[in-house]
Amino acid sequence: MKKGKIHFFSEDVSFSPTGKKLLRNWIKKITGKEKKKLLSVNFIFCSDRRLAYINRQFLNHDTLTDIITFDNNENAASNLITADIFISIDRVKENASLFKNKTEEELRRVMIHGILHLCGYKDKTPHDKKQMKAKEDYCLSLFAPKKNKR
Repeated sequence: MKKGKIHFFSEDVSFSPTGKKLLRNWIKKITGKEKKKLLSVNFIFCSDRRLAYINRQFLNHDTLTDIITFDNNENAASNLITADIFISIDRVKENASLFKNKTEEELRRVMIHGILHLCGYKDKTPHDKKQMKAKEDYCLSLFAPKKNKR
């Protein structure tokens, strides 16, 4: 796989994000700001059912979640990012509705959440959750799709 590659796949749902080039550039900008070198990231979009299975099988958790990030970097001390990030489109859509957010915006929040985990951010304690949320908000503010010219 080529360096700096971000791929999008779907497993048991028919889904493909819009603006893939913008998403790739945005993620690369964030990882660069975090002083990380992105080698490869695979975003795999799936259903609640599939992600629940992965959660039970690999993490021994019996709960629904919107994202599971697998860090494939064998050297935890390095600044390299190589990962598989599974995202439940069912959860993204439901959370977007719950939080009165657009689905595309909620998807970006979940995607950058996974990337931030790969950059070393945690979300287990209240302090960590607050820091993660602030970092997510900052990263989302850097996503700037091109405006239509008239």
